[in-house]
Amino acid sequence: MGDMSNSDFYAKNQRNEDNHAAGFGCSVMELRSLMELRGTEAVVKLQEDYGGTEGLCKRLKTSPTEGLAGAQPDLDKRKEIFGKNLIPPKKPKTFLQLVWEALQDVTLIILELAALISLGLSFYHPPGDSSGRESCGAAAGGVEDEGEADAGWIEGAAILLSVVCVVLVTAFNDWSKEKQFRGLQSRIEQEQKFQVVRGSQVIQLPVADIVVGDIAQVKYGDLLPADGVLIQGNDVKIDESSLTGESDHVRKSAEKDPMLLSGTHVMEGSGRMVVTAVGVNSQTGIIFTLLGAGTEEEEKKEKKVKKQDGAAAMEMQPLKSAEGGEADEKERKKVSIPKKEKSVLQGKLTKLAVQIGKAGLLMSAITVIILVLFFAIDNFVMQKRPWMPECTPIYIQYFVKFFIIGVTVLVVAVPEGLPLAVTISLAYSVKKMMKDNNLVRHLDACETMGNATAICSDKTGTLTTNRMTAVQCYIGDVHYKEIPEPGALPPKSLDLLVNSISINSAYTTKILPPDKEGGLPKQVGNKTECGLLGLVLDLKRDYQPIRNQIPEEKLYKVYTFNSVRKSMSTVVKLSDGSFRMYSKGASEIVLKKCSFILNEVGESRVFRPRDKDEMVKKVIEPMACNGLRTICVAYRDFSGDPEPNWEDENYILSDLTAICVVGIEDPVRPEVPDAILKCQRAGITVRMVTGDNINTARAIAIKCGIIHPGEDFLCIDGKEFNRRIRNEKGEVEQERMDKVWPKLRVLARSSPTDKHTLVKGIIDSTMVDQRQVVAVTGDGTNDGPALKKADVGFAMGIAGTDVAKEASDIILTDDNFSSIVKAVMWGRNVYDSISKFLQFQLTVNVVAVIVAFTGACITQDSPLKAVQMLWVNLIMDTFASLALATEPPTESLLKRKPYGRNKPLISSTMTKNILGHGVYQLIIIFTLLFVGEQIFDIDSGRNAPLHAPPSEHYTIIFNTFVMMQLFNEINARKIHGERNVFDGIFRNPIFCSIVFGTFAMQIVIVQFGGKPFSCQPLDLDKWMWCVFLGLGELVWGQVIATIPNSRLRFLRRAGQLTQKDELPEEDVNEDNEEIDHAERELRRGQILWFRGLNRIQTQIDVVNTFKSGTSFQGAGALRRQSSTTSQTQDVTNVSSPSHVSLSNALSSPTSTTAATAPPTTGQC
Repeated sequence: MGDMSNSDFYAKNQRNEDNHAAGFGCSVMELRSLMELRGTEAVVKLQEDYGGTEGLCKRLKTSPTEGLAGAQPDLDKRKEIFGKNLIPPKKPKTFLQLVWEALQDVTLIILELAALISLGLSFYHPPGDSSGRESCGAAAGGVEDEGEADAGWIEGAAILLSVVCVVLVTAFNDWSKEKQFRGLQSRIEQEQKFQVVRGSQVIQLPVADIVVGDIAQVKYGDLLPADGVLIQGNDVKIDESSLTGESDHVRKSAEKDPMLLSGTHVMEGSGRMVVTAVGVNSQTGIIFTLLGAGTEEEEKKEKKVKKQDGAAAMEMQPLKSAEGGEADEKERKKVSIPKKEKSVLQGKLTKLAVQIGKAGLLMSAITVIILVLFFAIDNFVMQKRPWMPECTPIYIQYFVKFFIIGVTVLVVAVPEGLPLAVTISLAYSVKKMMKDNNLVRHLDACETMGNATAICSDKTGTLTTNRMTAVQCYIGDVHYKEIPEPGALPPKSLDLLVNSISINSAYTTKILPPDKEGGLPKQVGNKTECGLLGLVLDLKRDYQPIRNQIPEEKLYKVYTFNSVRKSMSTVVKLSDGSFRMYSKGASEIVLKKCSFILNEVGESRVFRPRDKDEMVKKVIEPMACNGLRTICVAYRDFSGDPEPNWEDENYILSDLTAICVVGIEDPVRPEVPDAILKCQRAGITVRMVTGDNINTARAIAIKCGIIHPGEDFLCIDGKEFNRRIRNEKGEVEQERMDKVWPKLRVLARSSPTDKHTLVKGIIDSTMVDQRQVVAVTGDGTNDGPALKKADVGFAMGIAGTDVAKEASDIILTDDNFSSIVKAVMWGRNVYDSISKFLQFQLTVNVVAVIVAFTGACITQDSPLKAVQMLWVNLIMDTFASLALATEPPTESLLKRKPYGRNKPLISSTMTKNILGHGVYQLIIIFTLLFVGEQIFDIDSGRNAPLHAPPSEHYTIIFNTFVMMQLFNEINARKIHGERNVFDGIFRNPIFCSIVFGTFAMQIVIVQFGGKPFSCQPLDLDKWMWCVFLGLGELVWGQVIATIPNSRLRFLRRAGQLTQKDELPEEDVNEDNEEIDHAERELRRGQILWFRGLNRIQTQIDVVNTFKSGTSFQGAGALRRQSSTTSQTQDVTNVSSPSHVSLSNALSSPTSTTAATAPPTTGQC
């Protein structure tokens, strides 16, 4: 499948290999073939061809312990020979491509055709003398003189020009959106760093700077950025499902299977690897290259994919985006989970837009039919004129004019601004959220966050500062409330303690001198271990010499920390051949395994069960109640002969001797209590889910304000939680769950599974009328499932592992809970921005369509001309979406309860505003249309002939209409019935500049627009009247705000009509054929989303979806069911795998806005 560019690439590599075989002991191709081997095969090949990992390092001119020297020429040379660690991204669309896409809009195409016909006809002069033309009767229009007739082409040209304007604006919006996303992408690429040893220093490098020969440090939670061979590892387990599809974790070791592949996840353990292949030469890169990414091959492939049927295409596409290194993540999310792509809001909007479009199409068709019939009856029946051949072009001109009026009605009716408003609003929010430390990975997460009703938060690092310091300890039968002087401790215990902490912690964990003078020392690595290393330094000892004496390679066996063990142990071989194991972990867990304890002189004595109970009561509980995390440090000696069976963990981790118990403090972040209070006021329940001891968790929860003494709440640990929610068979029961979660505030000692179970239980619960929308924070690899299950997953940017970030929707770049509150604010703001725009847009739509329609029916001509309508459409759609979608959020957004998923888009207040303002505008316009000439004492503009010059009368109507829209745009800033519509208007410079800009443009159009805009210049007096009538909108807005909603019962109904129950997951894709522009608009920007390292997981996501097939069949069954039930029209509840209920409102014929009521499952 290799196309030109790829084969070029390899040919170039081949040449490089010949030139540089002398430089390094192995070529790109040799290393690539080496990386394709697995298990013992790989070990044998390494031994035979390279002399083991040592030999491989020699050939790559690197040191297994000190890494590369890091000299620039050497690094450049490596990049030249072995390639860079990046995969070339897809080219962005050019501006011209975007213009071409914008031109695909059906309504615009119709307009262009109509304009071209109109243009052609205006240049056609029928043969024969003028007397013949006059005999065509009124149709030819008596007024026009030669000059006017020549100006007939202007309207067609003006329409074409305005189409060009609309297209350019749309394309420019898309282009800037694309640019923003690219910027975001590169930001994310720079964010991802990896630990590498260079010049015997451990440094964090951006993934793209890693070269072949680097020694990389791998640890739990990493996403491997390149292929490599493991030099030394402790208990390393890898999840290779992204490459192989096998979900079991693969155990890796230097002796048995040392091959580590890019794009796989480290699930346990730690170690070091030598990098052997990067970028397009790594395993992920090879697959990606085979799929011809970023080249013409891909274009061909896309075409092939389109030809296949839906299911096959679903399987094909993910492969296309399996871009290893830095592929298009958004694409993969889009393909693998349709639900992710289209959020609740987008679903509601797209259906609304389609419904309005259909209504508009109907109106425009009726308008054209009425105009044509009226003309025909008037001319050929009433006045009994014969159809003369020489009059044909003139008649056709009339019909084209009618057609243009019809199309214009359609253009105004179709709210193409809706998808634009959503995209602008989301893109704007995402950009601003970066400043609030929220890095949004999936656009719709930001809007879903506005509906959040529950947040399940981690404790460490999110609610607390994640700066651990040891403040109390219990050594040698004495409980020290602060860290003692080293002299006060038994020397033997002190030595054991210092050795145990120094050796039995990850060697990547360090305490470095502060960056600034007088600052706190810098903690690197695991924060709990940093707290313990801090204790060593407080005891005036140093851990580094001990580590130098026993380097990582000499550690005999390491049992790394995981959520099951909740402890970490390291075995070292002593000089006499015996073994010593150091162990540390959660105090209640490690103490259970202790049979001895060191006394006041450092000798071990028996530690009986009753001693343990006493210790828990007197030492551990008091520490925990102060919010301290308690860690127990212990050790055990083994004889060297016979060597114990290290795989028998239960035996190894028993009969320990306790050295000491340390109380570590992690203070609550100062801004957290306030942020939690805001959440509670906003109707969001905050729950703490932590792995800590229940007393510690409760103490911290009280400090944060999650629980208040005296309230009715539950604080339980994982064991108790499982006992309450599971039945005798050990299965989770939703009814039991429903008894627990509403009052649950703290879940302590919880495993990742508990977290997932809790999130799932809350989401699946039907006991409350609104389905709960749950946000979850997580930082560990094991939080992945819960983050994926939640409606919005927040991963920690600093402490979070790559796996957690991969599963999340938003990354908190400062790991701070208060940033989540900002996300809620932005989410609600997006929802409100869209509602503001809708309120404005629908008012204009209703008025413009009614005016064009009735005007056409009564006066055979639309009072608002085609070009004027296009201008109004441009103001409404493009500028208003920009102005209203960029309103900054205010604190007041947090003072109301969440909207919930089933809340209609158009609330009763908004319906009241739309209808109220519509009534005002229609009264004004019809008054001007029918009696305007008398009020202003001017010539009537009604019943003008074909190429008549523009009249002042119609210009006043157009001008007043635009003024009313301008002032109504200010009204639309508030949607909850607030009185002060100017509140905070100057905080939004975009809004102000758009309003003033539109006003200035309107002056230019009216005064100098002339024939193309059908405008006659107005004097100051008439201008004042137009502005005055526009200002009336603001006064009328206050009148509307005074009418209580309770008086207008029928509005409830109308508001309810856009009700959307949750879209079943796969159902979202169902209306695709109906939605062209809206969908394309939404997708265009989003496809350009993120690149990170591992993109191949898609294949598995899709395969799993197909394996689980049920959801698809479910959706299919649902569709079949819905099409039968919807014929009966009264659909109350369609039971199916994905609960869907349609409101009865749909069947009520009396309802006012029935046209805009989208039923949940397609056909109504």
